[in-house]
Amino acid sequence: MQEVLKNAESRMKKTVESTATKLSHVQTGRATTALLDQVTINYYGSKTPLNQVGTITTPEPHQLVIQPWDKTLITEIEKAIAHSDLGLATSNDGSIVRVQVPELTTERRVELTKLVKKLAEEGRVAIRNIRRDANDAIRKLEGGDAGSGSRRSKGRGGDKKGGRSDADPIQKLTDIYVNQINDLADAKESELLEN
Repeated sequence: MQEVLKNAESRMKKTVESTATKLSHVQTGRATTALLDQVTINYYGSKTPLNQVGTITTPEPHQLVIQPWDKTLITEIEKAIAHSDLGLATSNDGSIVRVQVPELTTERRVELTKLVKKLAEEGRVAIRNIRRDANDAIRKLEGGDAGSGSRRSKGRGGDKKGGRSDADPIQKLTDIYVNQINDLADAKESELLEN
């Protein structure tokens, strides 16, 4: 039982972390280095993230500067950003790439808010799937110990310990991690609306 709980909690933590990472990549109109985390370039035959080929800084609220360690990558970096669907404008002076992060229009804010809600819902669904898996694992454990224990828990007014009391800690974990995802999504939505 404890092993099932630990496994479920570990998976739920990873889901929250994954959702937080996905939400951090949603553009808010403010320049952050996380915006470019998903952008990769072809560097010596392999896909390489931008932060591994140069230094990325935010000198101004709406500007990123990429200073590649290899100056021959400048055009490759500009192409990768242009093809990334982030809506960012680039320019270069031969040694650095400047990336302008445009102000968000009302229409774009609405689109991004929908995206935040979609990503949060995907996270909540993943948490609920983990809950289901954990409850199934507990039922199997009980079935293995009590023979026909799973049938016992189906009757009305029967023994409450037949299956639901062990699911309560899993439901508490589910509630905790779903609330964490909700908090992340709410924070991202308010960040989108305040800019």
